Amino acid sequence: MHGPVVKEEIAPELVSELRQQIASLQQQLDWFKKQLFGQKSEKRWVEPHPRQGLLFEDTEQAEMVADAPTEKITYTRRRQKQRDPDCVTDQGLRFDADVPIERIELSAAGLNDGNRDQYQIIGEKITRRLAQQPGSYVVLEYVRPVLKHTPSGDMATVPAPDAIFDGCMADVSVLAGLLVDKFVYHLPLYRQHQRMKDAGVTLARSTLTQWVQKTLTLLEPIAEAQKRHILQSKVLAMDETPIKAGRKKKGKMQSTWFWPLYGEDDELAFTWSKSRGTAHIQQQLGDFQGILLSDGYAAYNRYARNKPGITQAQCWAHTRRYFVKAEGIEPEATAQALDFIRALYVVEEDIRERQLTPEQTLKRRSEKSRPVVDAFLGWCHEQSQRLDLLPSNPLSKALTYVRNHQEQLKVFLGDPAVPIDTNHLERALRVIPMGRKNWLFCWSEVGAEQVSVIQSLLTTCRLQGVNPYAYLVDVLQRISLHPNTKIIELTPRIWKTTFADKPLKSDIAFVHQGIS
Repeated sequence: MHGPVVKEEIAPELVSELRQQIASLQQQLDWFKKQLFGQKSEKRWVEPHPRQGLLFEDTEQAEMVADAPTEKITYTRRRQKQRDPDCVTDQGLRFDADVPIERIELSAAGLNDGNRDQYQIIGEKITRRLAQQPGSYVVLEYVRPVLKHTPSGDMATVPAPDAIFDGCMADVSVLAGLLVDKFVYHLPLYRQHQRMKDAGVTLARSTLTQWVQKTLTLLEPIAEAQKRHILQSKVLAMDETPIKAGRKKKGKMQSTWFWPLYGEDDELAFTWSKSRGTAHIQQQLGDFQGILLSDGYAAYNRYARNKPGITQAQCWAHTRRYFVKAEGIEPEATAQALDFIRALYVVEEDIRERQLTPEQTLKRRSEKSRPVVDAFLGWCHEQSQRLDLLPSNPLSKALTYVRNHQEQLKVFLGDPAVPIDTNHLERALRVIPMGRKNWLFCWSEVGAEQVSVIQSLLTTCRLQGVNPYAYLVDVLQRISLHPNTKIIELTPRIWKTTFADKPLKSDIAFVHQGIS
């Protein structure tokens, strides 16, 4: 005989705690799935206005809206950008004056008409199509006269043009092309080596590596000058991103980090470190005085606490991401938090569109953004008093994050030069993750340091609207003749106003122009 079954009652508090733990674990699982399969965009769908019609709405509903009273609304909008009529073809192809055009004239003799003699050409129509040539290489052959001095019989030869560095058999166009393809378009050297082989050029892959290394060594002083100028900024944004560089042991690469610094003149400097601690921040920033904009990583907090001349500002985009993680468990609270943050970004978008002055920006933030920030911080304090929130709940972590950084989150309200987030820096440092997906890692620590040199210059070229290839072709020829005391003139920011109008070019450009 079996005894009576005794049902053990579970305390409601334990049930609630277990449910939150399950929800927290489910949230973590959803996050990992999103990292593997989901989209990375942080854009969110905003519910449309109730009176805004949908594309496939019911006819009855549309008729009801049509019967509603209407009113006339007038507004103004910015005029669309006027384009040069020559830059757009009938097919919508757009190109600028730097794109070469090869003219192909078609003969009218091919018309299948027995009365061709009755026609005369009265004009022409032009159809343009975009074409591409496979990666091609040209060997520049310099014919140097050999002279004989008749009285003495001495022989002399016209010297060959100087190479970028001793013993280099590559033209500056090849060196610049290697760097642009690898660090702008993320094409590893072994793929470029394959392309050369397909084009009929036989070189050792190690030769390409040596060319790149020696070229980057020439560019190091320029990158250092640019970094020194960035550290003179009053507002500096800083972040870090991982990279495998150097061997930790046999068969295993060590984890290292690139640290990008974004200055107020739209310049970027990458630094590299084997550690992710405060020591590297201290070493790189040195005597920097001003506002440091960063995420909530503890190393930045420790650095700022020990520096009286440093004011730390906090990124609102990182704050927002903490609340997004809690959306599955706390949808209502998350929606309220995101509405507060969205209101701040609406103000920032209005400031950009109106192109307000610093004084106007400060006034607009004080009138519009400060009340929202105060209300948001008050709401976070109220939510943190909830008794049903466990420490493992993502909403609790988001509220704790805000509480620990609330003073840093308010810094942008008092200084119009401080951005609301570090999104501009994150967009600029994408070249490193893109590189990781292509060339995977840096074989040596020296290689990682050289990557920081070239990416500092090429990323800044993009930020300044400078063509990276034209910049490198000019600077690599100019650097050996340029005074070291004026090395700052070769940074992309100043180069575009000093030398970009008449840049030095490769000899191949003059060959194409028919100049001997």
